Order: sequence, then structure tokens, then C-alpha cells
Amino acid sequence: MQLLDCMEVIPEAMAQIRSNGGAFLTVSAGDDINTMTIGWATIGFVWGRQIMCVLVRKTRHTYGIIERSRDFTVSIPLTGMRKELEYCGTKSGKSQNKFTGCGLDLIPSVKAHTPVINCVGIHYECKIVYKSAMEAGGLIEEYQHLYPLKDYHTIYYGEIMQCYSTMEEIKVEKSKS
Repeated sequence: MQLLDCMEVIPEAMAQIRSNGGAFLTVSAGDDINTMTIGWATIGFVWGRQIMCVLVRKTRHTYGIIERSRDFTVSIPLTGMRKELEYCGTKSGKSQNKFTGCGLDLIPSVKAHTPVINCVGIHYECKIVYKSAMEAGGLIEEYQHLYPLKDYHTIYYGEIMQCYSTMEEIKVEKSKS
């Protein structure tokens, strides 16, 4: 693991999200854990802190978990994983375990409660410091077509507690089931 300045790797991280089919947003609360594919995220400064914003629709299984969580992680694969990203973006964690469904392993995070996806990539660990539900009246008409079902996102502001890269997957011992 190599610690990174989260601001210095923004161009690479965002280019990977755009070109590689997204990133994994992982959340956990109690015994519930889920990951979903995100294609939208932003990183910047709010309140003098380094913040990553992620968006989750209320209709997603992840929403119920992130609402009970205190943090989230974002894992941005640097090599391949299009198949896994597509799987986690089209299947619901409500009806199946996405981790076993597409062979994803989790590894403990450094500072967050929520683990990260075990992949060659850039990982962000974020503490939720604020959330805001989108309202139809606040969205300009040009973007209304993104919400034909009026299922607006909630935006989660996560203070970036740790940012690092892994250049190889960590060996995870599989439990015998």
C-alpha cells in the first residue's frame, strides 16, 4: 500500500472512473454490507476539508445501508474489472450477494469501518459529514431527463480520511463454505 495525496491523484482517479466503467462504492452498517458501481463522484474542498461526494438514489439497496453508516469507501480499479463493475451496477444487493456473485474480495480499510474492494487501484476512505437529498426544483431542466422516474439522488459528503493505492491484490484466505 502506498499512501497518496488525494488531490494529486484526482486526474488519474476521475479518468479511470470515466474510461473503466466506474468505481466501487462500498458501505456497511452492522452486518449489512454492499457495493455498487458509481460513475459520478467529485472531490474538492468544503469547510476547509478534503471531501469526496457520492450520489445514491433512494431506490437503491445501498441507500438503506449508507443511511445507517458513518462512512463509505470508494475503490477505483486501475486494471480491468469492467465485468465486475458492470455486474455491481446492474444487480441488486437486495436479492444477491454481489461479492460472491462476481468474485470480489474485501480487505480491511485503514481508518474507516467499511472495507475496500481488493483490487489494484486507488482507494478512498471517507467519513460521512453531511448529506443532502436532491429536490426537483433545484435541478435545471437540462438534467431532468436523468430522472424520468423522479428518483433523485441523495448526495453524501465524505471527509477523506485516507487515500492510497494498491499495486497488487492482497492475498485473502477464502473461508470454507
